Amino acid sequence: MKIFGHQWIESKSINQIYSINDIQNSNSNSIILLEPLDKSIELAKYCQKNYISYALNISSIKEAIFANELGASYIITSQKNATQIQLIAQNYLFDTEILAIIENEDDISQLAKDGIDGVVFENSIK
Repeated sequence: MKIFGHQWIESKSINQIYSINDIQNSNSNSIILLEPLDKSIELAKYCQKNYISYALNISSIKEAIFANELGASYIITSQKNATQIQLIAQNYLFDTEILAIIENEDDISQLAKDGIDGVVFENSIK
């Protein structure tokens, strides 16, 4: 399980991006986070075309399927959605990893039992 944003674990930062200029000026050591797909489809296509690792904030199984097809490295979603999407991702052998947003480290154990690829502490997203 991957863990982003916990004080004990060194991890890449996750930064919200809003334009191609933001992508070009982003730190190569960070994960680019795009807005929901309907607002960032052109940025997702740009990242895919230029082999740039990125994450998408999604809220449905349909969006998760599109995110995987668009080459997103990570899907960031709620805990409830993560559990549902992880089953789809395993069934269809997604290359995209599923990350659940959490506020409390106590949630890690249950999400690990559910087979979720990783977690992101909500307050670590910039």
